[in-house]
Amino acid sequence: MNEQTKVAKQEGSKVARQEDAPARTEAALTPPVDVIEDATGIILYADLPGVPKDKLQLHVEAETLTIEGELDVEMPEGMEATHAEVSLGRYRRVFTLSRELDTEKVSAEFRNGVLTLRIPKAEHAQPKRIEVEVA
Repeated sequence: MNEQTKVAKQEGSKVARQEDAPARTEAALTPPVDVIEDATGIILYADLPGVPKDKLQLHVEAETLTIEGELDVEMPEGMEATHAEVSLGRYRRVFTLSRELDTEKVSAEFRNGVLTLRIPKAEHAQPKRIEVEVA
């Protein structure tokens, strides 16, 4: 699997995996992510086990969201791993955000290795109720 995620954007989706982002030179794990949309925006859940808060980085630039984290798994002194299934020491995931989302109001919470991002829809994309007057 390469660093770039090759998945087509689903019609109507507010988040799409980025297809042709500039490749970084360092290999990384792709964390599993769930995206839930409601009338007010999206909530993104990313599993980042082993990443401490101080080694987690979130970037929003233009319409691109980047999630990066470095694993902090220390081997006890004097011990050496005879088998390691996780050989890469970092996570990286890049998303292209819809213009309907307000990237100025992103909120993030990180608890028990799970990152929760809340990205509200921009005011112009919010559903509006129209009052009908009786004549």
